[in-house]
Amino acid sequence: HWDVKGVYDRYANHGGGKQHTQRVQLGHLEHLSSQADKEAQLPTCAACVEQNKVCKCGDQQNAELVLEKDNHKCENSSFAHSVINMIGMLIGLGQLSTPYALENGGWTSIFILLGLAMACAYTSHVIGKCLEENVTSKSYQDIGKQAFGRKGKIITSIFIYLEIFLSLVSYTISLHDNLSLAFIGTRINIPWLHISTNQLLTITAVLVALPSIWLRDLSSISFLSFGGIIMSVLIFITVGTIAALGNVKANKSIPIIQIHKIPGITGLYIFSYAGHIVFPNLYRAMKDTSKFTKVAITSFSLVTIHYTAIAIIGAKLFGSSVSSQITLSMPPHLLLTKIALWATVLTPMTKYALEFAPFAIQLEHSLPSSMSPRAKMLVRGGVGSVVLLLILSLALSVPYFEYVLSLTGSLISSFICLVFHASSTSKSAGLESPRRPDSSTCCLLCWVASLGCWVRSRLQGRCSTASALVEAVAY
Repeated sequence: HWDVKGVYDRYANHGGGKQHTQRVQLGHLEHLSSQADKEAQLPTCAACVEQNKVCKCGDQQNAELVLEKDNHKCENSSFAHSVINMIGMLIGLGQLSTPYALENGGWTSIFILLGLAMACAYTSHVIGKCLEENVTSKSYQDIGKQAFGRKGKIITSIFIYLEIFLSLVSYTISLHDNLSLAFIGTRINIPWLHISTNQLLTITAVLVALPSIWLRDLSSISFLSFGGIIMSVLIFITVGTIAALGNVKANKSIPIIQIHKIPGITGLYIFSYAGHIVFPNLYRAMKDTSKFTKVAITSFSLVTIHYTAIAIIGAKLFGSSVSSQITLSMPPHLLLTKIALWATVLTPMTKYALEFAPFAIQLEHSLPSSMSPRAKMLVRGGVGSVVLLLILSLALSVPYFEYVLSLTGSLISSFICLVFHASSTSKSAGLESPRRPDSSTCCLLCWVASLGCWVRSRLQGRCSTASALVEAVAY
């Protein structure tokens, strides 16, 4: 801003003379000050900021157009694109594990699945409202910061990155298990490479999927989400066809409820709806953000119908012998089983890019603005590639699909999908009362209790599995 008095004093002292001082018009200086204020209020475009110069893109109207273009350059996802991306994010390992969860939890546990679907759909709506009220929020971390400050952002980031990491580990374990069955009896011997055939096949598959990590635009990777949906439909069709053709009789009995197994299978159910960390990115990528709630309702409804149907069919087909991944329980000699196995193998390869998107976008935003777009892309892709290779090594070392998936759901997904929203909403709305515990404390206590029940259910009779896990890691 122009300092009118300071400029006037400088003019008065310059060259001495009252005559010169009198020629200085304060009205003119005030006019210049007003012009400077207007220029200071003009938004700057990204191109001028990157070149470290004052924006001279034109008058107020032109500058606003530049700013609007910068803000909306990524808003190119239609309603259909958004639904495909959200369904592609939600549907995945849940369809493989829900038959196992239903058989172990009993018939009545299906109401847990439906209840969690409604709760997670509502929290998706809450995400949209938070982003609508605060246009500067672009990610889950921003929502956490808005509600709880810097500490909230740090805690939210930790949980987000843990869920991304453990989810990708689970996908890679599933990839390894189904590849092993798809290539059963195959032997590949490389003298200088001391790894098994199954490990070599898994490494090859992950390397094939690695380039998808470098994709950035959510609209561009919607074809991967669509591919994942097609694979999920194929799995459902093969399971249903096996039941319809009578290759396996769907007459297995399922208990009404098994209370002691509810904590463990609840983690599997929650993980089936884990995808909230990507929802802010989906919201910001939409052309019409007012339709985000409709996108969430449509997506959760379709996914819940899919989960419920495959859970009932799978549990009736295989009963107590159902595996934590239904494809591993299907008769290996059938062509339909081969199709289901390959669909399951391809599903994780379509998930890597979308699961990794929140971390990649946050990483790109944290890079210096002076870096060129190409350099940012190289850093983003390079870091993503290293992380994916680390995930691969961990998945090959700890191949316990059920426990990793259930732990992720109970510990991480429950916090992100449920606890976080209740606490952040009450905090933002000022609903805390000094006379009673606030909802964030209550939700946190429920979360800790749920986690404790999960640990207790897993520790009972699991000593041999724990020993095997320790031996596998040590080896």
